[in-house]
Amino acid sequence: MTMVKAHVSRNELVAGRYRLLDVVHRETNRVSWYGEYEEYDENAAGPRPCLVTRIGLPEGQNPEDALRAADRVLRMSQTMARLCPGRVATVLDALTEDGSLWTVTEWIDGLPLGQLIEQKGAFRTSRAAAVGLELLDVLEAAHGEGITHGELSPGQIYVRARGPVVVTGFGLAGATLAPRVAAPAYASPEQARNDRIGPAADLWALGAILYTMVEGRPPYRDRDRPESTLKGVDRLPLRTPVRAGALASTVQGLLRKDSRERLTRPVVRQALDRALNEDPHAPVTETRLPRAYAAGRFGGSRWSGRTVAAGAALAVVAVAVAALAATGRLPGTGDSSSTDAQSAPSAPPSASGGAGDGGPSAPAPAPPAPSTPVTSAPASPPAASRGPSPSPSPTPTATRSTDALPAGFRVYRAPEGFSVALPANFKRVGTSRSSDLAYRVTFGAEDDPRTLAVTYSEVLGPDPVAVWRETVEPGLRKTDGFRRIGDIEATTYKGYKAADMEWVMNVYGKQVRVFGRGFLIGDHRGFSLRWTTPAADWNKPANEQALAAFLKTFRGTPA
Repeated sequence: MTMVKAHVSRNELVAGRYRLLDVVHRETNRVSWYGEYEEYDENAAGPRPCLVTRIGLPEGQNPEDALRAADRVLRMSQTMARLCPGRVATVLDALTEDGSLWTVTEWIDGLPLGQLIEQKGAFRTSRAAAVGLELLDVLEAAHGEGITHGELSPGQIYVRARGPVVVTGFGLAGATLAPRVAAPAYASPEQARNDRIGPAADLWALGAILYTMVEGRPPYRDRDRPESTLKGVDRLPLRTPVRAGALASTVQGLLRKDSRERLTRPVVRQALDRALNEDPHAPVTETRLPRAYAAGRFGGSRWSGRTVAAGAALAVVAVAVAALAATGRLPGTGDSSSTDAQSAPSAPPSASGGAGDGGPSAPAPAPPAPSTPVTSAPASPPAASRGPSPSPSPTPTATRSTDALPAGFRVYRAPEGFSVALPANFKRVGTSRSSDLAYRVTFGAEDDPRTLAVTYSEVLGPDPVAVWRETVEPGLRKTDGFRRIGDIEATTYKGYKAADMEWVMNVYGKQVRVFGRGFLIGDHRGFSLRWTTPAADWNKPANEQALAAFLKTFRGTPA
């Protein structure tokens, strides 16, 4: 097996169109980069961010087999993306070059699990159980269709600050004659012996990943050669877990050498649910939220750290807010000239599911206006079948039968050209403008201390973190009691580049907490959303639900 190189010139283009910028994660025989798709469409907003992964192919593999491997990865990815939308990375391209298999996916707004473990060390058992349940959801969907991942490892799992984990690497198993393409320390014993594999191999890998999360190291260490590592997996006894706590018996039951003796999925699910629910300090994670709101949740206990490594974070350019004002106007200082635009009635609440239902997050609701269509930012990047393309242009929204607003919410449509679901008692209470290049609209209610501010600007800089830090934050620091919470984080939002910032400050003698998200829609134009609540009420379910609804339903283009 060839070993893939990690050092690549910043000017190197893969297949003449994918530029490699920063290494995101390394595993044995696999390296992933933050990259950009070099688009030559003059109307494109700029290079499109993507995740480019290089996997060394076995030596001597003929070109026809290599092409079949790339085709298998594409087909399997498309199948899994349909089965688990939002939980399996969509492969945009797969190709062979220089004796390696290259896969290109949409950029994933998250950290590889392996990198997270390297940075933070061992996880609490409840956190490991939460990630394990999400992986089990994906594996159950795959196994139900007769699909075995076969290459699962911490480098194939991306943990996001908001929303479920994302799994990559489907289609690699069976793409070559090698028992396992990469990360041999997570191979099952049957793979190590080059025997036929099935779902039990994925359950072994799940056990190895759980072991790594709670112990801070894999159950079998990487040796000097992949063949040596595989031999150790097959022949050496398991190192007894010492930090696994409530997960110890589950991990050991999954890591049984004989595949027929491993724990079944239902037994594993019960054990993970028990470990998650019995921990009084367990965080409320995406897996435990109603799926309709999971993608937009934050606050409380959340994954910290930057979305990408320090080097890559600089490459993930996005946009922040325009510096119109340090805070949104509070309810009661209303803009009497502003009125509610036409709004839709509340839809019934969406169905909720726990960690075990295996379903994806519900899509963002976007009910159309009765008379005129509402233009919007696209809800998701293009499907893999369309291939890489320029940044999407806003298109009319369409009602989908599975969309539903939280009870007590309605869709507000602003004459400026944006729409968002609001609590029924919220009205437009303030409008401020800076010439024709920027405006801010604030929403609230007389009897409600919370506010949502929507800002639009046409004079935004290219780096969101720099704009928050150098343009917005200096003004905020002049306000009473200002303190930023955590890092300014680069992210993506509905396929657009974005950045998040959270802070507290005092308004009229009371401490409030603010979440801000800004995103670019092209040509220095962008929106930001700022959600402000009393700091003491920040983690209340109603506030988390409201923020999730704002993030899921916002649609906007300038009028």
